[in-house]
Amino acid sequence: MSKQELVVLGQDGADGCCPTLLAAPMDEDQAVELAKVFKALGDPVRLRLLSMIASRAGGEVCVCDLTPSFDLSQPTISHHLKLLKQAGLIASERRGTWVYYRLLPETTDKLATVLTRPSAAPAEATA
Repeated sequence: MSKQELVVLGQDGADGCCPTLLAAPMDEDQAVELAKVFKALGDPVRLRLLSMIASRAGGEVCVCDLTPSFDLSQPTISHHLKLLKQAGLIASERRGTWVYYRLLPETTDKLATVLTRPSAAPAEATA
């Protein structure tokens, strides 16, 4: 396996997979893909769920620990978690009767890359 195959997308400094919004116009496929992720994050409950999962010590949390934090039914929480999972923001693993969730940092890293100003942009803006 070559070193090039191990590069994390969007962090290689090239304009490859995910140029920032300020570096180049986004093509239609990229916009459709990112819109799904932003739509999933556009709900306060899902944003809180993602934050609870991402900030959990050990990197994962049981759905049984998430549900009591909301004034919502368990099926509603499960629906929100399903949407986060479909957007590629979290992964899940069933262990007996409980499901454990963990953040997929490659997706949040990709979002951060897309939303970050290119390193050369501040100097160009002042010139």
